[in-house]
Amino acid sequence: MNLLFKTNIIYFVFFFVLTSCNSKNQPSNSLPNKTTSIVYNPKSFLNYNTKNEDKKIDAFMLDLQKTHRFNGNVLVEKHGKIIYENALGWADYLHRKKLNINSQFELASVTKTMTATAILQLVEKGKLTLDQDVKDFFPDFPYSGVTIRLLLTHRSGMMNYVYFTDLLYKKEHRNETKGLSNVDEMALIAKYKPAEYRFPNKGFRYNNSNFMVLGSIIEKATGMPYADYMEKNIFKPAGMENTHVYSKAAYNKIPVDVVGHDRGQWRYSVVQNFLDGPVGDKGVYSTVEDLYLFDRALRAGVLLSDALMDSAYVPRNPMVHGHFSYGYGWRIFEDGNKKVIYHTGWWHGFRHIFLRDIKDDITIVLLTNLSNGSLLKLDDLFKITGMPIVRKGAYKGNGDTTDD
Repeated sequence: MNLLFKTNIIYFVFFFVLTSCNSKNQPSNSLPNKTTSIVYNPKSFLNYNTKNEDKKIDAFMLDLQKTHRFNGNVLVEKHGKIIYENALGWADYLHRKKLNINSQFELASVTKTMTATAILQLVEKGKLTLDQDVKDFFPDFPYSGVTIRLLLTHRSGMMNYVYFTDLLYKKEHRNETKGLSNVDEMALIAKYKPAEYRFPNKGFRYNNSNFMVLGSIIEKATGMPYADYMEKNIFKPAGMENTHVYSKAAYNKIPVDVVGHDRGQWRYSVVQNFLDGPVGDKGVYSTVEDLYLFDRALRAGVLLSDALMDSAYVPRNPMVHGHFSYGYGWRIFEDGNKKVIYHTGWWHGFRHIFLRDIKDDITIVLLTNLSNGSLLKLDDLFKITGMPIVRKGAYKGNGDTTDD
């Protein structure tokens, strides 16, 4: 009996050590705070057969292209499966290059969702806190009382660096072909001290300066270029192989084929300039499939803990007409028990919308490079998928009136 008991103890210890070792040797993309037997596998989410496409969505998108001149890529996911994706139109009209599903678009302000995720990662790692002042990182920053939390929620009171810098360059006849870096832009702000439009935390005003400064803080806090940090800590863990940061400060010509076309006209192809240098508010180039993987990684807890991720989805500003607000880098639409986390983008001929119905697990990604009104005609797409209609004027009042 004694021998049997000792033998059982030995087997138990051996089994415990073995399982502990196996647990420690789980792949690095095992889901945090989830069962360790579940492994985040990006490629499994991208299985899609056109034979299984949603015919109603296909009919809607083809009509949107024909009737409202939609030109871009689209992906729709429901309950963890892609039910529709397509590339419709031209990547570069002048050179007759067609879009494909892996075409990389300048994400414009959709970039802000990723910058916010990176900032929250650094909070989680203890590299910074939400209530730290910008002056902790940039002592010559000309505004007092601007915290990381206020930047994330567009409550900093800062002027818009895009307009300030554009006027400065024209006034001083500076070279507009060479891109500014974030370091350059922060130095300009320190030197010229452009006036704020209001005191910090006095109200919401959507503003690119907030996330350009956050991009600069990421560089200061990590000692890494924004592009390198995002590649290592956001894109690679999420499996976003076709996503990169491209800045005119680093590239004379941005190495992508998709050209932005402004004013709804093919003849207005946009040439990138010095304002395509600063990043954080923009500067990420990606695909519809990679944005879907970003959504999956966020839902799975690969990039952030559930608690911090959920904090980003809390409305941090008064609701506009009871429906629209802004959290930490995400726009928020709520209607009853319906909640859609989303962001729009609009920059140099690119216009996008990236929508995530968290509760019902629906994701819609539309990336366009012919800036027109086609993305205002999505009501029937929302109805087909079961997502609430997220559109200016779709409900009482004007809804979300701030442009990107």
